[in-house]
Amino acid sequence: MARPRNPQPPPPVLLLLLLLPPLPLLLGAGDLLPTEGQLMNNCVQARKKCKADPTCNAAYHRLHSCTSGISTPSPAEEPSVSEDCLKVAQQLRNSSLMSCTCHWRMKNQITCLEIYWTVHSTGNLGDYELDVSPYEDTVITKPWKMNLSELNMLKPDWDPCLKFAMLCTFNEKCDRLRKAYGEACSGPRCQRHTCLRQLRAFFEKASESHAQGVLLCPCAPTDLGCGQRRRNTIAPSCALPSAIPNCLDLRLTCLSQPLCRSRLVDFQIHCHPLDILGTCTTEKSRCLQAYMGLIGTAMTPNFVSNVNASVALSCTCRGSGNLQEECERLEESFSHNPCLMEAIAAKMRLHSQLFSQDVEDSTLPVMEHQKESPALRPQPWVPSLFSCMLTLILLPSFW
Repeated sequence: MARPRNPQPPPPVLLLLLLLPPLPLLLGAGDLLPTEGQLMNNCVQARKKCKADPTCNAAYHRLHSCTSGISTPSPAEEPSVSEDCLKVAQQLRNSSLMSCTCHWRMKNQITCLEIYWTVHSTGNLGDYELDVSPYEDTVITKPWKMNLSELNMLKPDWDPCLKFAMLCTFNEKCDRLRKAYGEACSGPRCQRHTCLRQLRAFFEKASESHAQGVLLCPCAPTDLGCGQRRRNTIAPSCALPSAIPNCLDLRLTCLSQPLCRSRLVDFQIHCHPLDILGTCTTEKSRCLQAYMGLIGTAMTPNFVSNVNASVALSCTCRGSGNLQEECERLEESFSHNPCLMEAIAAKMRLHSQLFSQDVEDSTLPVMEHQKESPALRPQPWVPSLFSCMLTLILLPSFW
C-alpha cells in the first residue's frame, strides 16, 4: 500500500506575499484625499441624515430657499427676512447639521460648504456666522522624504526656490499639477478664473511638503532672482486682479462665494495674533494651512517684494470713507500680522535646513506638533488583520 504523500509547504515567496499588507497601505493612506466617511461629522453626511427625517428635510429646503434668495449685503444694508425663514432656521438648531464640518482636501468640498453655510446664517440670514471655521480643526504634517539621487541632482549654486521647484519636478503628481496651473496662468489672454481654479488644485492636491516648499522657499535679501521666483509662484500677472480693488469690495466679493468665505474665515480664526509677539490662537502649521487655502480665491495674497517675506492682499483702502479703519484692519491682518509672519518665518527656517544637513540623512525631520483626527490616522492593526485572515483562507489550498 502506497504511503500518503506529505503535504508540501507553500513556497517562502508565497508566504511573504500573503503576509504583506495591501498595496494602498504600503503606499501610505495619509497621501490620499480624505473621503466623506473618514471625517467625523461632515456636512454631506449630516445632510443625508436630515433627508431621512421628513421634518428636518422640509426645514432645510425652506431655509435653503430663504438663504439662496438673499445676496450678501453691503455693510450699510439690512436684508428683510420673513418670520417663516427665521422659524425654520431655529428648527435646525438642534439637528446634526449645526455641528458638521468640512475638510479643505475632501471630495465634494463645495457641496459640503454650501450645506454648512445654509445652516450657519445669522438671524438676518443675509449675513453669516463668521466666528467659527467650517473646516475640521486638523493638521496632518508628514516629514519630507527624498532619496539621495534627488539631492545629488540639485546643483549647489541653485537658489532654494529653484531647488524646491526641481524637487516638485521630480515628483510626478506635483509636476503635473504645477504645469497645469502654469499653462492656465500664462499668456497675455489668460482667463483669471481658470488660473485661480488650477492654483487651488495645486495647493489642495499636491503634497503639503512640495506645495509649501515651492511657495515658502527661503531667499537671502540680496538674492533678487530667488525672491522674484518666489513672488511669481502664484503667477500674479494672471491670478491677481488687473485693476487694484478696494479691500472691502474684495472681501464683499469673497463673502458672496462659499469657498472663498470659508477660507477667509478659516484664516481669520487660525492666524489671529494673541499679542504683538506673534503668538497664534492655534499652531503655526494650522495658520499656514489657512493662509495657503486662500491662494486661488478672490482673496489671494502674495509676497510684496523680492527682498523680504512680507505678504499682502492686492487691494487698497483708498476711497473707504467712514469704513477706513475697518479696511485698514483687514489689510493689516495680512501685511502686519505677527502670527502669520512668524509662521512663515518658522517654515522657511525649516526649509533652509533641508539643503544644509548632512547628505547621509535623506529625511528632513519636519514633523511638527499636530492635532490629528483619529478618523484620518492610519490604523496599525488593519494590515495585520487583513494578512492573518488572508493567510488562514488561502494556505489550506496550497497544502
